[in-house]
Amino acid sequence: MMYFAMVVTSLTAIYCLTLASFAWEDIVLGTILGGALVATYRKSIFPEAAPEAGYVLHIVLFMPRFLWMLLVDVIKGTWIVASYVIGVRKLDHPGIVKIPLTNHSLVGVGMVGLLVTLSPGSFLVDIDWDDRSMLVHYIDASDPDKLRWEAERYYKLWEYGSHIPAHRETKRDDEESN
Repeated sequence: MMYFAMVVTSLTAIYCLTLASFAWEDIVLGTILGGALVATYRKSIFPEAAPEAGYVLHIVLFMPRFLWMLLVDVIKGTWIVASYVIGVRKLDHPGIVKIPLTNHSLVGVGMVGLLVTLSPGSFLVDIDWDDRSMLVHYIDASDPDKLRWEAERYYKLWEYGSHIPAHRETKRDDEESN
């Protein structure tokens, strides 16, 4: 139910921002339209097993920090790449860093792979499920431990307990063994 409310609230906020008006009439109409959209596309929007309320609350509370970290990484990556392009830095240490996946969920691995690639100067090369590692190319791989730590920060903010139902993880493991 909390997931449903968060989706409708988000759609209402998007509607009001599009209109550039938070008048009570617009909020009511946005809520009605958001509720109708969610009811119409419920099977597409909601996963089989809805996330637990604690996970949804975690995402809502930590989303500003998560987005701030991403913005800082993108700005920092842009600055680093620009300094190589204009010749301020010499390209000495490009390379591939192996980031262990340890016990992170499939969704967490996919999300961190996307986030690492969003920042200029880094690119997801491969995910080795057998070795449980992610291979990421960095323009400056001189400190691989620091780069692993930076990837781990995203895992800690994105993942919360065991919000992914266990049957999905085991389903993936069964598919890989075949």
